[in-house]
Amino acid sequence: MTPFASRFRHPAQVVVAAFGLAIAIGTVLLALPISSTTGESAGWVTALFTSTSAVCVTGLAVVDTATHWSVFGELVIAALVQVGGLGIMTMATVFTLLVSRRLGLRARIVVQAETKTLSMSDVRQVLRKVVVFSLLCEAVAATILTSRFMIGYDESFGRALYLGVFHAISAFNDAGFALWPDSLMRFVTDGWICLTVAIASIISGLGFPVVFELARSWRQPAKWTILTKITVSVTATLLVLGTLAFLAIEWRNPKTLGPLDDGGKLLAAFFAAVMPRSAGFNTLDISQMYPSSWLTTDVLMFIGGGSAGTAGGIKVTTVGLLVFVVWAELRGESRVHIGHRSLPDSAQRQAVTITALGVAIVGIATYALLALTPYSLDQILFEVIAAFGTAGLSTGITAGLGTAGHLLLVVLMFIGRIGPLTLGSALALNRRARHYELPEERIIVG
Repeated sequence: MTPFASRFRHPAQVVVAAFGLAIAIGTVLLALPISSTTGESAGWVTALFTSTSAVCVTGLAVVDTATHWSVFGELVIAALVQVGGLGIMTMATVFTLLVSRRLGLRARIVVQAETKTLSMSDVRQVLRKVVVFSLLCEAVAATILTSRFMIGYDESFGRALYLGVFHAISAFNDAGFALWPDSLMRFVTDGWICLTVAIASIISGLGFPVVFELARSWRQPAKWTILTKITVSVTATLLVLGTLAFLAIEWRNPKTLGPLDDGGKLLAAFFAAVMPRSAGFNTLDISQMYPSSWLTTDVLMFIGGGSAGTAGGIKVTTVGLLVFVVWAELRGESRVHIGHRSLPDSAQRQAVTITALGVAIVGIATYALLALTPYSLDQILFEVIAAFGTAGLSTGITAGLGTAGHLLLVVLMFIGRIGPLTLGSALALNRRARHYELPEERIIVG
């Protein structure tokens, strides 16, 4: 083994390095003069920010995607989104299979870490399903969007196809990049576009293990695994509560839902509840929302979507597990039970660790941005959670955060994509197994 390879024994380290390499390549390509409409380099900070946002499928932008980037630049962004959405290791393993038809043990372990598969023997089959399913969903969404742009908005076939494919990739991978300055606000009451984008985001945000299980046994909920039950129930609950919250808060806001009819308000509120899962599009002007709507969006962005999918956040499974942990503690039970299964202690520790790290990262970054910029706490908190949760929504302050602020968001997007726990594992180069236990001592908690 070469000295370089020996540095990356842990799969998490390879995942981190692979995402970093993809971001670096994207930065170089986007910094080329050919990538901008003016024929001049966008600058390294702008290129780095955009590349990170694309690979980490976030959608935050410091320049307008439609007017600043050339067709070449837009294609680079779409490619980075696709690679980031499927996962660097997923793509690398697929290429390995195509070239050599062989998959070594080390490669299986690495891909298992990236795709969250439960058995290394299933990696080859899972990867094939992930790629085929992803491309199929994107093709269906692209077909619907292309048809709508042609029929409803008189776009030529070439332009409609380009818009349809770009936004299908962006929607399914929860990236949030749009080729209009106002994102999708001009389509706020267009159900064909809004529902296509929303459904694509929901499906990919459930996570591939859950999607595949639902495809096999959607008629038999009693046979679902705990992962699927928690993901579906928490996702449905958040979508319903989010939609109702936006309807109640923004119903009479003259700058958001106010001017729309009842059907338009319901569609716009539902879309606003879906997008914080990590999708990043918006049909309402977020800067004109009431602060309570910002807080609602903050919560949804921080939670995010399902595990082993394209969504960000601490994941709905983490929140679901924490609810059962709290319930068991309130009832004085020594073990946590979900349905007819008991929850391993390791899963409880992971849920608590991920949540604690997420809160700490958001808190530190918010404090730092408050010191670096003149914006208010609610605006900064919204921006930080959007970056950490790879949601890509913004109150409109992204471009004004300055170089230091942009670099801080780059770090947040990177951490949010690979996960706090994955990053922590990758950095823990010296792992020691404890061969003894110290005496217990009770302390007062609370």
